[in-house]
This record gives sequence, C-alpha cells and structure tokens, in this order.
Amino acid sequence: MTMTSAELAATPPAPPVSLTALLARRDLGLRLLAGPEDVSIHWVHTSEMADPYPYLLGGELLMTAGVQLTDPARYVERVVAAGAAALGFGVAPVYDTVPEELVEACARQGLPLVEVPPKTPFTAVARALWRLMAEARLHELRRVTEAQQSLAAAAARPAPVPAVLGALASRLGGRAVLFGPDGTESVAAGREVPADAARALRELAGVLGPRPGGPASASGDGGGLRLAAYALGGGDGLTLGVATERRGPGDHTVAGVAVVLLSLLTAPHRGAEATVRDGALVRLLLGAAPAQVVGGLGAGPWTVVHARGGDGTPFAAASLAAALGTPLVDTDGDGGEAGGGKTGGADAGEARGKAGGGRRDDTPVTVRLLLPASAPVTEQPGWTLGVGAPAGAEELAAADAQAARALRRAEATRTPLVRHRPGGIAALVDPAEAAAHSRALLAPLTEPLGETLRTWLSLHGSWDRTATAMDIHRNTVRQRITRCAALLDRDLDDPNVRMELWFALTSASG
Repeated sequence: MTMTSAELAATPPAPPVSLTALLARRDLGLRLLAGPEDVSIHWVHTSEMADPYPYLLGGELLMTAGVQLTDPARYVERVVAAGAAALGFGVAPVYDTVPEELVEACARQGLPLVEVPPKTPFTAVARALWRLMAEARLHELRRVTEAQQSLAAAAARPAPVPAVLGALASRLGGRAVLFGPDGTESVAAGREVPADAARALRELAGVLGPRPGGPASASGDGGGLRLAAYALGGGDGLTLGVATERRGPGDHTVAGVAVVLLSLLTAPHRGAEATVRDGALVRLLLGAAPAQVVGGLGAGPWTVVHARGGDGTPFAAASLAAALGTPLVDTDGDGGEAGGGKTGGADAGEARGKAGGGRRDDTPVTVRLLLPASAPVTEQPGWTLGVGAPAGAEELAAADAQAARALRRAEATRTPLVRHRPGGIAALVDPAEAAAHSRALLAPLTEPLGETLRTWLSLHGSWDRTATAMDIHRNTVRQRITRCAALLDRDLDDPNVRMELWFALTSASG
C-alpha cells in the first residue's frame, strides 16, 4: 500500500515508546492487569467521558479514573474501536480497586490495562512517557545522522551504486535491491530473503513504475518482512526496494537519502566530467574544505541554503533536498550556524560532534544544502529558508555565512524565505580599510556580545524579536546590550552610532 499524506500527518514526530519501558519505571508504581505489554504508545490522553471514542486518534495510553464508567464492556469496546494502545485506570478517588468487570473486558479484547496507584498523578505518567520518547527520539536522530554519513561515504567509492545499496542494507538490517524498468534485479545487497518476500518486493516496486504522476513510494508486507519501494528521480524507471524485519521511525528518511544519491548516480547521460563533479560534491558534504575539492567541483556558481523546520527532526531533510533538486544535505544538531560559518572542513565536523551530546530535544534541526545557482530556490511548506548569494567554489565559506545570517533574519521576521542582500553603500568602501576600522571599533566586544549586538541592530532594537532569534531571554538581551554600550562607550539610542556599528559589524563578517 502507498502511505498517504494524511497518514504521514497523523504520525507524531517522535518515535513511539513500548508500554514495557513505561511499566519499568518503578517510581510510577504501574501494574499491568490485563493484555500484552509489548505495545507501542504514541501519546497520552486523559478523558472522563462516558464514550471517549470521538476524542481519540489511535495509539494513545488513555487515562481515566472511571468517573462515568457505567458499562465496562461497552467502554472497552469503544476504546479498542478507536485504536487506543492501552488503558490506564487510576485507583481513587472514585474506585478503591480496578473494577473486575473492566479487567475481564480488557482481557477479552486484548487491550492492555494498567493500574495507576493513588499516589501517582496522571501528569507524572504523561511526563515519564514524554521523557522516554525524547530519549528514543535522540537515539533515532543519531542513528539517522550516522546513516546519512555512511551513505554519503559509500557514494564516493569507486563502485558507488553497490556501495550505497550495501550501506543502506547494513543500516536497515535487511536487503536493498535496485530494480530495472522491467522489474528485474539490477544490483542487490544485504542478506537473502525468502522467495515469497523477494517476489512481493518486486511486485511492490512494479506498482510505482515509470508512469508520470504515479506514486513516488509504496509500502507493504510480504514473506513475514516489512517492504518498501521508492521510485528514483532519474526518469529511467529504476526503483529501489527494501525488505526488513521491522520498520523504525527513521528508516524512511534513511531510505530517502539513498534514493537521492542513487538518483544522482544512475542519472542517464552521465559523462566523466559529471562523475568527477559528483565525487567532489560528496567529499564537500563529508567535510572537505572547498579548496581541496575546487578542481573537481567546477567554477560554479553555487548556492548555499540554510533551512530550519520540517517536523523538528532531520527526518524531512531528504524530502527537502529532493524538492530543491540536490543530494547534498548536512544537518547541524545544535540548531545553529553549521560549522561556525564554514562549509565543510574540520570546524564543521567538530561543531556537529559537539552538538550531538548537548542538543535540546525540542530544538529544530538546521539543514544546509548546496545546489547549482541556476536551480530555483522557492518557499517550502513547513520550512524557513536562508539563501546565500551565488558563489564560486572558493567562496563557499562566505556564502555559507550569508545563508546562516539570512536564516536568522527569516526566523526573526517570521518570513519563509530570506535571501542575502549584497552591496549597497558599504560596497563603495575599500574592504581592507573597512575591516581594519571594524576590528579597532569592536575590539572591546567578545562573543556572544558581538553577535547579540548584530542581531539587535538588524531587528531595529527589538528586545523580544532579538530574544526569539537568538533563543535567549529578553532580559539577557538587555543585559548584553547594556554591556556593549558600556564597553564601547557609545550611546546606542543615537541613530548615527547605530549606523556606524552596523557598518562595522557587517564589514567584520564579510
């Protein structure tokens, strides 16, 4: 079957948590009275309605104290029909014990029934579940990031297509197959699967086919395995098939990265020049400095894009890259300027490494993309974009910094897309003289004071918008700006002072 947009919208951004993990929390004192414990919970909902069916989405741990529980059998039937994953029953203040009729009804229906002791508030159960989900989400984010790096490295090998398929099969723990337009296996990697599963996977890939406007992906089951198929974007009818024992929340994203890479690697009419260029692009994605790959990358010009949004995870990064027509995606875990304003290089890798351990789970993921300047960059639903000026390969570091600043301004002004605005009066001043003046004027300022002053000036002295753009408290903004005024010995309410400082700040960063 094909996954529809409605199904995708109904799926929460965080991985589900097993009821077993929740029951293992001894501080909650939960006890399973009926049903299996190996069920997945997507969220928690509390309701004292006599019939909660209209208010359930499915996959919930439904919490109730039985205020209006008059017919336990009918109540359980409605909860099961709504697709709830489990029922949590709070003992006290209505009931001293869980009603036996409710236990029997849940046992008949196979609905897990959890006893919640009097000293455990429902909010404590919900909070524990959110924490478990956050831990699972962080684990999944790291797994997807590692898989993306592995696939990109495979794409840079001498035989890239088999290498990418092998990396994909290894990361997903199954089999990856590249099907030709006629449904025959072109290349395969990973462990063998039963004949009926292989046949079902080939049939699923045939559902996609080369038809214009047809589905881009499909999923199903066969031979006891989870199956998925993806149409490649080369326009030659190739499809990618994947067979695994289970399907994790991030597997679709990992497969999406492989699809983008395979579409590039199998594109028709690829000459030697294109192969060299693609290899240089992948090396740049892996962290090589632009100077190291400029020979194969070509003169350009290129466009650097910073994006923030999606569903708050990198799971949508592959889809964004496909929409913009590039396989070059780099996610920055700390939600800030990737690599400290440098495209690739050791600094970028170090920044991502540091981000891996301290990133807040609710921080949106920043995605960096590199694409030819001739490719149009348009607004993307659910994303905020910052676009750098077109640049040659040797100027990508500056373009990366421009895109990062444009993204910050887009977020502060709540604009879906902001492009770097070059030139102006500042372009009439000698850059070396302007930089020297900036260094002398701004010497007393250390970070984060300089960046706070820059953001505050760019937002016309707005405390609230600056706090939003920098993800800090507005009082922190006031303290930093007051400190800047004291160190510079300038009146920041004077428009002439603000103009001079803005010129200095922009001249210092390029």
